[in-house]
Amino acid sequence: MINVLLVEDHELYRMGLSMLLDKADGINLIGEASDGLEGVKKARELSPQVILMDIGLPNLDGIEATQKIKDFLPETKILIFTSRDSEHDVLESFKAGADGYIMKGASPEQTINAIKAVCEGVGWIDPAIARIVFSNIGKSTQKDNHSIDFSDKKSKNDYGLTERELDVLSLMVDGLTNPQIADKLIITRATAKAHVHSILQKLCATSRTQATVLAMKEGLV
Repeated sequence: MINVLLVEDHELYRMGLSMLLDKADGINLIGEASDGLEGVKKARELSPQVILMDIGLPNLDGIEATQKIKDFLPETKILIFTSRDSEHDVLESFKAGADGYIMKGASPEQTINAIKAVCEGVGWIDPAIARIVFSNIGKSTQKDNHSIDFSDKKSKNDYGLTERELDVLSLMVDGLTNPQIADKLIITRATAKAHVHSILQKLCATSRTQATVLAMKEGLV
């Protein structure tokens, strides 16, 4: 079971999400918070595996709350779940340590899959958000530790990815976990894990999130 903390200020929306999570297989809703400060407090008390975090929260916004929580619970996965789709909010969320970003317009199935994916260490980026980021990400000339340098686009062959690795990368972009990739391609989980590790090395990515973003930006899948 995945222990989840829900941080959402809109009462009716929070009730709907609570019902969704209660009914979902493999998910255990262990707490709720209606503002950022309460979310940080509940996270410290409950040590959830995944936090479903809104951005537009009173007292302390979701981005600041994410950063504070990651300071004392670095292993906890935080999935930003919001209606905000600006480039600034997306980039600042990932800089703060978010493990995924999904829009509130996502289907219940997508929301549950996103929670399970980030819990498995799979970065989740809503396709709508990816397009917004990609349209502007090259405009910034300032690079920092959180930036992904997409300058000098390369071809697939320049990365040295094999056909099988491209198959695995495509499934990573779709949000599949290693076990799911193994089942889909009819390979062992150890082989799937090895392919993912090789892909990260070849793309010079430090996480599955970075690899996914780069793959979509470069048109590798």
